[in-house]
Order: sequence, then structure tokens, then C-alpha cells
Amino acid sequence: MTNLRLTEKDPHAPIRYQYAIEQVLYRGKSPYQEFAVVTNPFFGRMLILDGVVQFTEKDEFFYHEMMAHVALHAIESPKRVIVVGGGDGGVVREVLKHPTIEQVHLVDIDPEVTRISREFFPTVSSGLDDPRVIHAPMDGAMFMRQYEGQADAIIVDSTDIIGFATSLFTSDFFDNAKAILGKNGVYITLSESLHFHFEMVRDVQKTMASIFPHVDLYTAPIATYGGNWWCFAVGTNGVDIRKPVGKTVENTRYYCEEVHKTAFLPDFLYKRLMDEERTYF
Repeated sequence: MTNLRLTEKDPHAPIRYQYAIEQVLYRGKSPYQEFAVVTNPFFGRMLILDGVVQFTEKDEFFYHEMMAHVALHAIESPKRVIVVGGGDGGVVREVLKHPTIEQVHLVDIDPEVTRISREFFPTVSSGLDDPRVIHAPMDGAMFMRQYEGQADAIIVDSTDIIGFATSLFTSDFFDNAKAILGKNGVYITLSESLHFHFEMVRDVQKTMASIFPHVDLYTAPIATYGGNWWCFAVGTNGVDIRKPVGKTVENTRYYCEEVHKTAFLPDFLYKRLMDEERTYF
């Protein structure tokens, strides 16, 4: 046990989380971001990008399950999925639990994320070698402009909405996503914390609402993410995301049909979120 401490560098949070570090297993840098893999006595191994915790061994399933299964359980027999970001493989692992899946495009600008996850997080990256997974190490916005096929779901598991990730939250990006989705397709993206990033969450909803016929918002408790009340923005061409269909996948640790139905903001809170005169509930 060392006396090292990690103090997060989240530029949007009014507080700083601090973690005890037992070991530093890896430190490195790519053209896009700085990496660290450390161990914590409570959370186990942690992946750190640019000084911010991305996930931990202990609780990663909350995030990855909610990113994947809310979208895919709103679709009858999903077959083709695009995951933008998520090079660690956590979302891909969950997507592949759906037996009808035929193809998953994994689009991450930084292949170093995948390499590190394979080495240090084998339970997260376990689906990356599945033959249904097509790796596309490139900019997500460029991929969406160039892609000529269709998808049942697009899941954006990016870093926070700063730096190179901002291109994944523009009206052009959402418009390209809408064109790729079929009439029953679902688009999901992270959209930060309701506690700490209230106005940012609203801005994402407004931009998506200018493109998609139907938008919504659901949440999950993520212990290591700013404010702990984490949001996922939804855009569809008509599907009611709140109504799961089909048999619930097995081998989940958090997601279930009841969680799906109760994850969405109640109408009165959603109206407060979208009231531009408010900066909080």
C-alpha cells in the first residue's frame, strides 16, 4: 500500500473525487489522451483517461449494462449495432449477450484504449475477439458520415463532452445517426450528470430534439462518475424506448425489466430540466 492519491481533473464538476492508489500498473500517452491503470482497495483496477476515472472493476457493469440493454430491449430482434467510443469493450460485451446480434461495428478513434483493456481488463474486453465485431479505429464523426449501411442501434460511449468528443454531440452527427437508423432504430449517448452538468444535459436533449422525432432521458447510479446520477440521452425515429420488448437477456448484474421501466425521469422532473430559466431542479 502506497500513500499515493488520485485527485480527479473533471473540468465541469464543482467537487474533486480522490482515490487511494495501491499500485500504478500502467502509465502512457497516445496522440489523443493520457492513460493510467491503477488499483484501489475498494474499486480494484481503475482505468483513468486524462485524469478522470472511466470505469472500475467493481462497478463497471452498472454503466455498460445500462448503455447497451435499454436500447436493445426496445427493439424487436436487434441485429446490427454501431458502438462509437467504447474501445475498452464493455458495451460490446453487453451487446453480444443478445442472441439475435449479427454484426457490431466498434468505432474508437484511439486503438490504445482497446490494447490497454485487453491487457488489464480481460473481463471487460472479453467480447472484442468475437467474429461479429468489426473494429474501425477512426474518428466517430467521420465514420458516421461515410457509413452507407443501416443499423438497429447506435450507442455512443465517448469520453466527457470536451475536446475531441464534442464532434459526437453536434446536430450534424445526430442527423447522420438518424439517417443510418431504421424506422425502429434507437440512438443512445451518455449525457453527463444531472447534479453537476444540468445545463449540459439539457443542451444535448435540445440538440437531439431538433433531429429525432422522439427524445428521452434515463439515468443510472454510477459511483465514480461526477454527481453519481448519470444520464443517457435517447433519440428514436418513433420507438417508445420506455417499453422493453422480448425476453430479457440473462447474465446481467443490474439491468432487468423493472430497472428499465423505472430508469427514466418522471415527466415533472423532465419538464423542469427543459425549462431554460432553471439551472437546477
